[in-house]
Amino acid sequence: MIDRTEVRVQLGVLSVAIVLAMAPWFAATVVAEPMARELSLSSAAVSWLTLAVQLGFVLGSLTSAVLVLSDRYRPRHLAAVSALLAAASTAAIALFPLNGSQSIAMRLLTGASLACVYPPGMKIAAGWTDRHRGTAIGILVGAVSVGSAAPHLLRATWDIAEWRPVVLMAAISAALGGIIFATAVREGPYQAPSSPFDPRAVGRVLGERKVRLATAGYLGHMWELFAMWSTIGLFLADAGRRHDIAAMWAPLNAFLVIAAGGIGCVLAGIRADQIGRARVTIIAMAISGACALAIGPVSSWSYSLTIAVAVVWGVSVVADSAQFSACVAEVAPRAYVGTALTVQTASGFLLTMLTIHLVPEWAARWGWELAYVPLAIGPLLGILAMARLLDRRRA
Repeated sequence: MIDRTEVRVQLGVLSVAIVLAMAPWFAATVVAEPMARELSLSSAAVSWLTLAVQLGFVLGSLTSAVLVLSDRYRPRHLAAVSALLAAASTAAIALFPLNGSQSIAMRLLTGASLACVYPPGMKIAAGWTDRHRGTAIGILVGAVSVGSAAPHLLRATWDIAEWRPVVLMAAISAALGGIIFATAVREGPYQAPSSPFDPRAVGRVLGERKVRLATAGYLGHMWELFAMWSTIGLFLADAGRRHDIAAMWAPLNAFLVIAAGGIGCVLAGIRADQIGRARVTIIAMAISGACALAIGPVSSWSYSLTIAVAVVWGVSVVADSAQFSACVAEVAPRAYVGTALTVQTASGFLLTMLTIHLVPEWAARWGWELAYVPLAIGPLLGILAMARLLDRRRA
């Protein structure tokens, strides 16, 4: 008999470790302006401060998938070492006189390191329950939302002209996360067993039609998610200027919007365990897609209503993320759950590089009132994929 208190404690400890470990993700993004001035970075180089993390995550995920790292080694050990490596690469930007190219290289390494924190973390969460897996992974992804939002709060409460301390605090946070992974996180009784290296593992994972459908739904979700997360601060700052709102409110509201996703992840996880994961992802994508269409025009009418729509978007845009992972964890071959989750996240984060780059271009061309409209394409296609998965599971 599993002690429910132990499950709750372990999921809580795991969530804290994830929140701390993921802090470096947007650390350079929120201080990009003073970094650019000090390091004489071009606009393209500034963009790569964010894109390099995404690319590094993809490369790290693919390497992990090919070498089956998430299934060959204990997930908590892999996550601990990777979080410490992410801390070191982030601290290097603040502590050493790096130029633009070297800073981008460190961001690439940060992303590659975090690729071996997030998927193993999901595997650990899935290992603590078999009946309430959606809730467990929902708690974990909610923690990721809060961790990703944290740099916006730092920007609102810290003089970002002094950008090095902000980056260094993110590095210290990741190091603490790594220590918690190593000393306090444990694998649960439902942890899938580790597997030997098998070059056919990726092929076996992708050979499962249900895995492919769940991954397709995830791609629709990821088309929207990080493009929104990486630019919502810019969007709210622009809306604030148009409505004569003090500039300090933009990063605070951006933190609120992204962190609100933590609530969405937990609520969606609880509901998914009751009515099914595919249904929950369809509902969440319908809401988030509608917000992507509406928030631009609404920003021309009312700032208060804009914030309300943004919070609803923040809740819904990430609420389904955990359920795609839970779907894959359930339908993938049990021996290769970690590899399946890694393949899923690698393909999704590769797609995010496109929309992260495109949204600012759409804003420059059409204005922020229309910049988010194309993001609704992702949820629409994701809904179609998950509807097919729902039909197959019914059959």
